[in-house]
Amino acid sequence: MAEWSKALAWKVSIRQNRIEGSNPSRSAISSATDPSMKLTPRLIEKPWGRTDIPAMFGDTRGRRIGEIWFEGEGRLPLLAKYLFTSERLSVQNHPSAKHECWLILDAEPGATLGLGLKREVGRDELRAAALDGSIVELMDWEPVRAGDFYYVPPGTIHAIGAGISLLEFQQNSGITYRLYDYDRPRELHLEEALSVAVPGPYASQLIHVDPAQPAVLAGGPPFALVHAVDGASALPDRRRWVLPLEGRVRVGNEAAGPGECLLVDAGIGLAVEGRALIGAEGSITAA
Repeated sequence: MAEWSKALAWKVSIRQNRIEGSNPSRSAISSATDPSMKLTPRLIEKPWGRTDIPAMFGDTRGRRIGEIWFEGEGRLPLLAKYLFTSERLSVQNHPSAKHECWLILDAEPGATLGLGLKREVGRDELRAAALDGSIVELMDWEPVRAGDFYYVPPGTIHAIGAGISLLEFQQNSGITYRLYDYDRPRELHLEEALSVAVPGPYASQLIHVDPAQPAVLAGGPPFALVHAVDGASALPDRRRWVLPLEGRVRVGNEAAGPGECLLVDAGIGLAVEGRALIGAEGSITAA
């Protein structure tokens, strides 16, 4: 796959029986008293997914994997996942219960994201554009590269393009309203999408993450997300989702590498040996 895959493939391996869930790991049987646990990765096939995802996720047997979710016991309030695209995803938005953000890990030449519209439009024009497919031309498609970070507020009309690998961090809501889906045989939710849509340009600004520098990527609420580098930590006063990007993250005797996610209790120390994303509920004003 792309340079990101080649660079990370040697850093971590995940046993296939753990990926498939056939042999419950500590993350599946962990008790509520554990200060940290590895969340269980769940591979999800998508028509727009890829057969060449990084080797650290195990042998996918040629399946077209589009998403990898990290899950624990019960329903957690936040969700971390990888996305791998070979085609454009649907044009969609989300209601107020779903803020999300994306860190681009790799992008093929010419890869783009659609975020917001090129101009303000009325509801009737937006409805007509969704029905005839011209909403694709209305959208503002921007080129992307590894290290780009985007915060996507509820209501934002968006679509992830082909040839992109990214990490998504979001409120754990399954509600997605599709406005247009390139004639794929899936349900659309036009009226629901129009009721929450921001029918104009994307309001947030692109952040480009410097791999050598810590940074607050999302200040919250509803969640905060920090890029932590070499020995730095963040958000120690609350439960954290920790996603290593390079190297390892250690919590006591537990260690995780790229392609894994730790859930770490409040007050428990952790050491970043490389760099990682650290997210939590609430807000933050400084790293």
